Amino acid sequence: MARALITGVTGQDGAYLAALLLEKGYEVHGLLHRHGGAEAVQERLRRLGCTDAVRMVDGNLIDLSSLIRLLEKVKPDEVYNLAAQSFVRMSWDQPLLTTQVTAIGTANMLEAVRIAAPGVRYFQASSSEMFGRAETPAQNEDTLFHPRSPYASAKVFAHCLVQNYRDAFGLFGCNGIMFNHDSPLRGIEFVLRKITDGAARISLGLASELPMGNLEARRDFGHARDYVRAMWLMLQQDKADDYVVATGRAASIRDLCRIAFAHVGLDWEKHVKVDPAFLRPADVDVTVGDATRARTRLGWVPETSLEEMIAEMVEADLRRWRATLAA
Repeated sequence: MARALITGVTGQDGAYLAALLLEKGYEVHGLLHRHGGAEAVQERLRRLGCTDAVRMVDGNLIDLSSLIRLLEKVKPDEVYNLAAQSFVRMSWDQPLLTTQVTAIGTANMLEAVRIAAPGVRYFQASSSEMFGRAETPAQNEDTLFHPRSPYASAKVFAHCLVQNYRDAFGLFGCNGIMFNHDSPLRGIEFVLRKITDGAARISLGLASELPMGNLEARRDFGHARDYVRAMWLMLQQDKADDYVVATGRAASIRDLCRIAFAHVGLDWEKHVKVDPAFLRPADVDVTVGDATRARTRLGWVPETSLEEMIAEMVEADLRRWRATLAA
């Protein structure tokens, strides 16, 4: 039985990845930072029906010694490093914490792998935010990085370090450059989940307005369930490499509002208001991915459309609020 270790198992991607690996017969271990709290762990994994199947193990990405002991104990075949302070806007308020967890945490994990598990297959969650204001219409694995936030800068460091360990030490390390991906498990602080939750609340009479930031920003949105499948596929190849994971379709925040509100029969323009408090200090106008390498080498294609994903998210938020009202 293959054995996997997932950092960030409490998050959206970690939960979907855990469910996928369990379905494939893996023994799944999830890194649990006790400070993170058990509620988030239970909630996301519970909603996917795999709470009891994931074996939680103690560790901390900023403590190298704990990671070495963890790898020696678990002896994983695959490591998926998904943990990060992943909210871009918050990285401006907490740049040092973001750097410590997202950049230095990755360095610690890579060094622990080099010392205690050099034969492991390693996946690093990179981000399309690394491209920043890219000079090409669609970004692929060769597009230059122009990070525009502390989060993106930390991700560039982590991405390049994986490449260095691959070249210098022969690590089977893959970077997955993940474009925006969401689901009903996404945190409320992320823009699409904020929109679907807002549409649900307004349709139920719980609110009348939804304050938003830049409505013109355009992003490439996919479903997390599709994207974790790409993560797994990367580690099944004969040779390690880096891959863009994206749909190739860009949608504006305005488009997301229109689709979500239309699902509940509302005109978004009557309810969405631009609030300067939600504008980023240095935003990116558009990011859209070119996932040709993933499509041709991995055979990966996204299976869920933007409209289907937004409908799934709105329906999940409606169920949650109706349950709250009925309680």
